[in-house]
Formats: sequence, C-alpha cells, structure tokens
Amino acid sequence: MIRIDDLNFRYPGRPELFCGLDFEMTADRKIGLVGPNGSGKTTLFHLIMGLLKPVSGSIRIFGKERVSEDDFREVRERIGFLFQDPNDQLFCATVGEDVAFGPFNTGRTRHEVEHIVKETLCMVGLEGYEKRITYKLSGGEKKMVSLATVLAMKPDVLLLDEPTSGLHPAAAKRIVDVLNTTGLPLIAISHDAYFLKNVTGEIITIEGGKVKEACLDDFLYFDNREK
Repeated sequence: MIRIDDLNFRYPGRPELFCGLDFEMTADRKIGLVGPNGSGKTTLFHLIMGLLKPVSGSIRIFGKERVSEDDFREVRERIGFLFQDPNDQLFCATVGEDVAFGPFNTGRTRHEVEHIVKETLCMVGLEGYEKRITYKLSGGEKKMVSLATVLAMKPDVLLLDEPTSGLHPAAAKRIVDVLNTTGLPLIAISHDAYFLKNVTGEIITIEGGKVKEACLDDFLYFDNREK
C-alpha cells in the first residue's frame, strides 16, 4: 500500500530529519508509531499525504510513485488522515456538513451522502448529531467527529495522529472499539499504551532518521485506563 525508499528530508535551516529512511506498509499491518517529540512522526505522515515534499527518495502509494500534486489527489481520497488537533480538521458550521464534505467532493449523490453521514455518525456513537454546531462540541466530541469525517471517505488505510490524546478514558475506549470494528490497516502515532496494546499489532519508532522496530514496553508513557 505504501512503500518509501531512501527518503531524505530536512526543514529549511535545520539538520537533516530523515536520512535514507525506508518503510513499507501492507494491508495486513496495524502499526503503532512511537518516539520522542521532534523525531519526525507527524512529518512522515505529511510526506505520505503530499503535504510536504522530500529532498530525495521515492514514495510509492497504491503501486504508483507519487511526486506531483495531481499524484497525491488519489492518495488523499484513499488514505484517511486524522489530524492530532480536531480544529485543524473541522471547518464547517455543523457536524453533518463536516462529515458530508468529503463524500460530496468525490461525486456522491445527495442521497448517498445523507446515508453515509447517518451511518458513520452511528458508527462513532454520535447518532443524531447532524445539526449540532461543531465549535460548541466538547473536545472529545470534536475528536469523534473528526474520525467520522475520515471514515466517511471509506478509506483503504488510516493514518492517525494521536487519536486518543486528551480524551476521557471512556471516549478513548470508544475510539479503540470503532477502529477494531472497521478492521482497516493503520499507522497510529500514539503515546497511549492502552491504545497501542488494544489496536496495533506492532510498534516502530524513528531513530537516527530511519524507521526501526521497537518494543512497546520501552514506550509505556501511561497505562492507567480502566480495562
């Protein structure tokens, strides 16, 4: 699904962040991406989505090398990217409009979109929220709406940036349950040991500008959630 070869990247005026990074994502993997702040976890997601461009190296997604903006349009339709801050993801007046935005822009009919919105909101436990004013929602509700906007696109794979950060344990558990229900392959940046244990099947980190296998026990930042 995703193959990155010999990727090099640096921000202007800063040391090299990635140096010959190689990575492969297949349809049977659920990966937890861990590591300290500044190691490049979110940057890797932005490169996969075409929001940043590498200095050199190859990014192949769904069997095609992606270089230009046109190349990444298909990527953004087929990969569901959940931002860490829901305020970066939600921009419409109501919940229903936010969830409908993606399907409308991929050519779905109004009837299809209405069905998708209702179905997806039920999936994330927000049935009947279509007319709710987005900016008045709680932080946890915004997080769930953000996830709904991603799932409404019927993606082939998910990139999740700190999906449970700042959430009450019950809300975080709901996200875990939803993701396990979808069965979608995913890469999730997280410092939440409960999430990593219950959603992902393997752990990787970025060290020295390269992706490496890691052990969850080395990254148990907290694990006080009710089981």
